[in-house]
Amino acid sequence: MGILAVFALPLLLLGISVIIYIYQTVIWLVSKSAVQNKVVVITDAISGLGKECSRVFHSGGARLVLCGRTWEKLEALYDALISVADPSTTYTPKLVLLDISDIDYIQDAAKEILNCYGCVDVLINNASMKVKGAVQSISLELDKKIMDANYFGPITLTKAILPNMISRRTGQIILVNSIQGKIGIPFRAAYAASKHAALGFFDCLRAEMEEFDISVSTVNPTFICSYYHHPAPGNWEGSIWKSFFRKMTYGVHPEEVAEEVLHTVSSKKQEVLVANPIPRAAVYIRTFFPEIFFAIVASGIREKLKTEQEN
Repeated sequence: MGILAVFALPLLLLGISVIIYIYQTVIWLVSKSAVQNKVVVITDAISGLGKECSRVFHSGGARLVLCGRTWEKLEALYDALISVADPSTTYTPKLVLLDISDIDYIQDAAKEILNCYGCVDVLINNASMKVKGAVQSISLELDKKIMDANYFGPITLTKAILPNMISRRTGQIILVNSIQGKIGIPFRAAYAASKHAALGFFDCLRAEMEEFDISVSTVNPTFICSYYHHPAPGNWEGSIWKSFFRKMTYGVHPEEVAEEVLHTVSSKKQEVLVANPIPRAAVYIRTFFPEIFFAIVASGIREKLKTEQEN
């Protein structure tokens, strides 16, 4: 009995690991099969997350239309994808020049996108613009620019593609948004406002599109980074994030979010939160215990002011 007890826990852990591995493998295969031969449009494909989404959808056999505002970077992404792809199981990506913040040009870009294959099965609104600073230090012009990139741009493109989906009574629209569309973080007012607005629009769109069998999903990651970093000693963020939001600044890797976007296409889940436990808890605390949330955020502001005065 003693020997069995010694080996029982390792064997149990091994068994659980095998089950998890098999489950994740099955999910991955199902997700890949769901996008095979589908026309998938990815905006801002040249960003870190855009490149990862392009990679996973391309390897899954999707017919990609990659959008970005720099032609040289689009070509570099194109070369990177086809250099490692199996031509017998993948399609050659098509490229469309698109600056999502240029609202006047989006209609023309949408026509070019539709001309690639004649339809769009999956539209992934990935483009985004960030800004950080105190409210009084951000100009109204910059506020409007952020709103164009994060709100008016995605909804303008979506409205341009929608008639094609409605006429075919099929399609998927995915908004890669942000956890800041659900909770506001100090010194990111313009960014958070644009993300709140986008989330509200696509929530309404979801309900309206049900009669046409068009699914609408929002993927809300926390801070997306390509590496993990720690707040510098003495930095005010090292205090407030350490007590409550620290995991949010560490963020999630683009590959992790891209895999979640792929799975969302397969599962058609309406809302996805990609975040570590602490920012997840922040969303729930903001919803059910707002006074506590606001108190913690306020304490961070006081800590920042104190640090600035000491320096």
